[in-house]
Amino acid sequence: MYYESERPAKVTNNGVSLSRHHTRVRYYARKVQESLATRVSKLICSIFLFVLFVLGLIAFILWISLRPHRPRFHLVDFSMPALSQPAGYANAVINFNVTVRNSNRKIVVHYNIIQVAVYYQDFKLGGEVLVAQAFDQEPKNTTVLYGVLSGATLTITSQHWADLISDKSLGSVALRLEIASVIKFDIHPWVSHRHWMYANCAVVVGQDGLLLDTARNKRCPTYFT
Repeated sequence: MYYESERPAKVTNNGVSLSRHHTRVRYYARKVQESLATRVSKLICSIFLFVLFVLGLIAFILWISLRPHRPRFHLVDFSMPALSQPAGYANAVINFNVTVRNSNRKIVVHYNIIQVAVYYQDFKLGGEVLVAQAFDQEPKNTTVLYGVLSGATLTITSQHWADLISDKSLGSVALRLEIASVIKFDIHPWVSHRHWMYANCAVVVGQDGLLLDTARNKRCPTYFT
């Protein structure tokens, strides 16, 4: 028999259960916060990547539309009549006709002086300053370059003339017309640096000294230095 004050205390699990419940609530709340933070981070990253893609696409389109194209040179005509004449190289004359095309839509090509030279193998037969003044070539425009080399502008020697005649006896003579100029591209308001540009036109003339049809209107490779 126990007195009232000596009865043993009754143990309950309500405190432990309540603590576990609070722990679970905090755990799930933290999970929800982490999930929301992850979703927001992914959304921000997606928006950033999309904006970056759009900007890159715009930059690529602008680069394609504004990228300068090289001038296009085509050999229209070339002749060296002295090859078919008995007088030889004393009165030799070289005639040539080349077109230059600016195929750019909105870009002006600025040319400094234009120099030309004719080569047989690696020997320079002659050359001159064809255009002595700078000029601008407007977009979608074609310029004709016509020149004549004779007298002091030719440096043909007897040995090289003999080699030319030897090649002619075989049916044709291969020459090279080189055109050189310093150019700049004008994309308002931006102007490029100056570049040395060279165009090399392959020339093949027959026994009459006239350009063969197979070499006519051929595009001349160009390169920059």
